[in-house]
Amino acid sequence: MNTLRIRRSALAVAAATLLPFSLAACSDSGSGSGSGTEAGAATSAAGDQARTGQAPTEDAMTTDEPFGPACAGVPKEGAGSFDGMAEDPVATAASNNPALSTLVSAVKKAGLVDTLNNAKDITVFAPTNDAFAKIPKADLDKVLADKDMLTKVLTYHVVGQRLTPKQLENGTFETLQKGMITTKGSGESYTVNETSKVVCGNVRTANANVYVVDTVLMPR
Repeated sequence: MNTLRIRRSALAVAAATLLPFSLAACSDSGSGSGSGTEAGAATSAAGDQARTGQAPTEDAMTTDEPFGPACAGVPKEGAGSFDGMAEDPVATAASNNPALSTLVSAVKKAGLVDTLNNAKDITVFAPTNDAFAKIPKADLDKVLADKDMLTKVLTYHVVGQRLTPKQLENGTFETLQKGMITTKGSGESYTVNETSKVVCGNVRTANANVYVVDTVLMPR
């Protein structure tokens, strides 16, 4: 009887001794698993932040990259590409885009190449060849032949600061011609003076932000 009691006592002591170690082992194992998961999540989040900084927003996308249907026609490489234009001043950059050849010719006729290339931090609303083609030929020829009138029309397309898409959402800006233009829109859809649509926006050159438009703007 005494022997049985001694054995039971010994077993109780052994269990009491081993139980804390078993619980500690389970606790350490669980803690290790949780720490690994949290560390993995932290590493993943840190990796995402390193790659993107933050979740992209619509404004961020349109602010950082050119947008609009006409952008698809821009060459992928060379002087006329987005990367190539970013290295040249605006008049030079425009000369490398075949869709702006009429504008470039008009800028040369008005003697504004150096003015635009030497300007600092401007925005140019650049009409496409199709935009000029909307003007009756007789009227366009008359404007092209009148240097003063041509200068007024072209400088009406230039604002003396770099404008972001966000600023175009509901803006009014003074042009180099001293007239005012208004802009409206959001996302990738903007209009200038309510009639001219931006077809390729937020194109960067060395000294300007360019918004290619589908209608020539006339001074008000």
